[in-house]
Amino acid sequence: MILNFTKMHGIGNDYIYVDCFKEKFTVEDAMKYSPILSHRHYSIGADGIILIMPSDKADVQMRMFNYDGSESEMCGNGIRCVAKYAYDKGISKNNPMKIETLRGILDAKLFIKDNEADSVEINMDSPILEGLKIPTTIDKNVIIDEPITFNGKTYYFTCVSMGNPHTVIFVDDVSNMDIADIGSYIENNTIFPNRTNVEFVEVINRGEVKQRTWERGSGETLACGTGASAVCVAGFISKRTDNIILNHLLGGDLILRYENNSVFMRGEARYSFEGSVKL
Repeated sequence: MILNFTKMHGIGNDYIYVDCFKEKFTVEDAMKYSPILSHRHYSIGADGIILIMPSDKADVQMRMFNYDGSESEMCGNGIRCVAKYAYDKGISKNNPMKIETLRGILDAKLFIKDNEADSVEINMDSPILEGLKIPTTIDKNVIIDEPITFNGKTYYFTCVSMGNPHTVIFVDDVSNMDIADIGSYIENNTIFPNRTNVEFVEVINRGEVKQRTWERGSGETLACGTGASAVCVAGFISKRTDNIILNHLLGGDLILRYENNSVFMRGEARYSFEGSVKL
């Protein structure tokens, strides 16, 4: 079997995109081949696989699979690339565009340059703050600055779901942290029945932050759009930031705003290359 694919990234959060309007590649195939094709030394290399599929509810459907083959509900950087691909390739010229995800149907507003989508703003919908619905084992309406101890040091986390679970930890200096051990520990902690993504955040000022992400099933990634959205909410509800922030991630910048109980995320979407691989 020959699989044609497009490699794309949203500020460095890179995935292998498969156009299932053309390719016979299933959800089961994505689960099987994501750990193989995503390997950065022996194959294409990516944070995972994203399928671009027909939808009977929206303009296009997105299914997202992590490096380890597990499926996630949503990917903020990935959905911007799906919108760009669908627009540029003529799958849909609707603007805004409706994209079906496991999080629900989300709206994408495309900013066009030279007849192609240059940047995309996604209405990420309402955050979920109730502890048991995120899900966590903590039965609270809102989880803000909850303590957790790792290697003798206490950290304080705030939990937000953007359709997928996020645990946000505010720190003094995010650049010099070794986040692998603590990220893995929190991701797999029994507090989080479905595991969790972990964001480490340094507040520069009330309108600007720096973020590093330990992504569930993938490890540290250059960017995470749902994570940046969760950071916007967590900063606001914990009174650390305003409702509009500029977020500096390792791969680039995102602009977030939290208003009317919805989070809006804007950033770039880019092609890396196209190719084919024999499976």
